Amino acid sequence: MKSMEQEVGDLLNRKGLTLGLVESATGGLISHLITNVPGSSGYYKGSITAYGNQVKINLAGAMEETIRKYGAVSPQVVEEMADGGRRALDADICLANSGIAGPGGATQAKPAGLFYLGLSHRVGTSSRKHSFQGNRQQNKQAAAEAALSWLREYLLGLD
Repeated sequence: MKSMEQEVGDLLNRKGLTLGLVESATGGLISHLITNVPGSSGYYKGSITAYGNQVKINLAGAMEETIRKYGAVSPQVVEEMADGGRRALDADICLANSGIAGPGGATQAKPAGLFYLGLSHRVGTSSRKHSFQGNRQQNKQAAAEAALSWLREYLLGLD
């Protein structure tokens, strides 16, 4: 049985598409999973690990005013990161994430386990909200798996 990252790699290869990543709360975990697949250099362009807000702004394309208005963990910021990352990495598709892995950093409005995923392709950019209930490592793993699952779903829907 193939892993999700192997399935994603096969789909990217078949469709002749490249992938870039902008990772915040997952800290490079998705990149790690993608590059565990032999031959991933054929479709994987690279990543920006944008943990701090200034890196999100300077390298990943998030707007300072968007972060100020909505917070770094928001659908608006993750969409800007996905779109900016796609352009910065010259990739066909870019996945981005921002979240609160926990246990610290949570607020009433934004609890630990809250993650936003962004996906940008030349036809548009969108985001998804996820709420996970594990510890820090479990939340990061769940977010990485959710991102790869969404990418697989997206790729399967392309003509």
